Amino acid sequence: MNYAKTLGRPLSRPFATFAASVSAVALLSGCSAAYSDSAANQRSVATATEEAVPAIPEATGYFASDSALPFHAPDFTQISEDDYLPAFEQGMAIQKAEVDAIIANSDAPTFDNTIVALEKSGKVLGRVGSVFFQLTGTNTTPGLDAINKEISPKLTAHYDSITLNPALFERVKAVYDNRTALSLDVEDTKLLERTYDNMVHAGALLTAAQREAVKDINTQLSTLTTEFGQMARNAMSEQPLIIDTAEELAGMSESDIQAAATFAEELGQPGKFAIALQNTTQQPLLPSLENRETRKKLFKLSYNRADGRTDIDTRDLIAQIALLRAEKAALFGEPDWASYTMYDRMAKKPATALGFMEQMVPALAATQRSEAGILNEAIAAEGKNHTVEPWDWYRYANKIKAEQFDLDQDAVMEYFVLDRVLEDGIFFMAKELYGLSFERRTDLPVYHPDVSVYTVFEEDGSELGLFYFDPFQRPSKRGGAWMGNFVDQSYMTGNKPVIYNVLNIPKAPDGEVQLVSFDWVETAFHEFGHAVHGLFADQKYETLSGTATARDFVEYPSQVHEMWAVWPSVLENYAKHYETGETIPADMIEKIEAAGKFGQGYDFGETMEAALLDMKWHALSPDEARALVGNPEAVDAFERKSLTDLGLEIDLVPPRYRSTYFNHIFSSPAGYSAGYYSYLWTQMLDHDSRNWFRNNGGLNREAGQHYRETVLSRGGTMDYDVMYRNFADRDPDVQYMLEALGLTGSGE
Repeated sequence: MNYAKTLGRPLSRPFATFAASVSAVALLSGCSAAYSDSAANQRSVATATEEAVPAIPEATGYFASDSALPFHAPDFTQISEDDYLPAFEQGMAIQKAEVDAIIANSDAPTFDNTIVALEKSGKVLGRVGSVFFQLTGTNTTPGLDAINKEISPKLTAHYDSITLNPALFERVKAVYDNRTALSLDVEDTKLLERTYDNMVHAGALLTAAQREAVKDINTQLSTLTTEFGQMARNAMSEQPLIIDTAEELAGMSESDIQAAATFAEELGQPGKFAIALQNTTQQPLLPSLENRETRKKLFKLSYNRADGRTDIDTRDLIAQIALLRAEKAALFGEPDWASYTMYDRMAKKPATALGFMEQMVPALAATQRSEAGILNEAIAAEGKNHTVEPWDWYRYANKIKAEQFDLDQDAVMEYFVLDRVLEDGIFFMAKELYGLSFERRTDLPVYHPDVSVYTVFEEDGSELGLFYFDPFQRPSKRGGAWMGNFVDQSYMTGNKPVIYNVLNIPKAPDGEVQLVSFDWVETAFHEFGHAVHGLFADQKYETLSGTATARDFVEYPSQVHEMWAVWPSVLENYAKHYETGETIPADMIEKIEAAGKFGQGYDFGETMEAALLDMKWHALSPDEARALVGNPEAVDAFERKSLTDLGLEIDLVPPRYRSTYFNHIFSSPAGYSAGYYSYLWTQMLDHDSRNWFRNNGGLNREAGQHYRETVLSRGGTMDYDVMYRNFADRDPDVQYMLEALGLTGSGE
């Protein structure tokens, strides 16, 4: 199981929901405004605004209107780096004028002239943001990074100027208070409730002084989290492991060694070898490296990145971000950031998420100790006199799997050719389950030559949307895997979804077949689960469309789709040996699945530790966080103690991300902060749903249509517990998850 998957949503929604990758995410998704001033003061603000409302500026330049390409897909041939900053500035000016016009409207507030009008605002800004923030994640340049640093605090100030506006909230509240007398459908009601709730959550009921404090914190968070993301990316992409001799790389494939030589030459070190880091603590080449010292060097380089051992050090940034979040939560009367930010989650409260995780710790700790003992036996059997360390774990775990389950990972890869995984595996699954078909397009511009584009068709032949696929690792791309939208579906705008999936698969040398590990196969199916969640969006409003759901629900549909990677009829269609064309043997898949349960002490453990570490950072009070600022050693000590307190074998199984490169929680104002537990929470929903599919015929159109109608097409329009019950006809049961992971023991 790969837990390094995520969903990224760039700035494309007009008001209430923005992406974790955007510096303004916490602001519009938490629509702040004010309402604690007196009604007389609010009326005076509204009157003053009414008298001075400017005309809405005319948009110019590429982003002034929807793209002329099919589905309004971005025309990358017409966009230059020089376009972004003026487009952002223009988009902010236009949206401000649009909002001023809403406030100045002399008619009584209505759903249409206030809530819908707010929903319609910011189109230019949405268009530029949806392109810009995808490029800064996938194909950035020094110029784009500089623009990002400059524009992030400006965007924050812009959204604060809208959402921290007493007159705007006065109109929204008037509509909300009168909601029972309005003839609103379900989606209208949800949009109204979300707009109001998010505004209150962001500061609508704070005092004027508190609102100013929120503005200041938001601006600082925008700057610091943008800086963290760039520094973490640089610590990964700019600090590869340099190796002097090929002998030190023994065990790696010839193609991987050649790729390392080519990379070193590109870095100006001909004759040497360079291994690029990936975003997680563990590195994919560790199991194949025979030289233990090389393994240790690679692991330590990964584990110690951005912690001050080089010129990149994010520790004080982390402390400052944690303090600002704690201070913001205190302004709202909450004890910590986790309590503040989880208000709209399925779990709702930190105690619920913590209790869910902590119940699995005893069995997990026992599994870690048991597996470590088995690995030490394997090491001793080789005549070695050391015990297992993190850089040894997967090498010996894979050896045990190879012996116990007769499973050779390199032999497994030979059945997974990337193009077949996508077109004969994922697309085949989508056809069997949902009736979809895909047509490759070469007429649409892309932002990098490695990106491919497909039109997606419904079963009746009608066009559903566009799908972009960007599979390969490169220095200009941040780590991990994610999904997002260039264009959001909306019946109000008439737009169909334009979706992208991004992976970080190491690219094969030119002329060689692109094979992928089974872990990347699962990841590709996972990200496509996000894609269909976006493609099946069936909403009137972009704010509620597709994947615009809570953090601890959005990963659920994607995880379910991993099950189809090993479904027999799907495997038969895509898992073909790259030389012989032979279908992967059934017993090899059985071995993969059986072997998958061995190693959960590490696989599940590193994710659990990251999730609990996230909650520890976001359970700090302002005073506790303040004590860490300016003291990097105290940051290290806090991380260490937080992990030690878990009772897990943290020296053997470090967290999937250390704090210093934990992009999920520190590289945006909100992101997955106090939300990394979502990967575990949604895994519970996932395994329960797999049981439902098995009991309902597995891969078939009827089951797929039911899932589409009850979950994938619902967006953020209803309560998640209700949505799940509509699908499964009951609440989820955690037992299926524990059984799947082999964690059903007591841990005693």
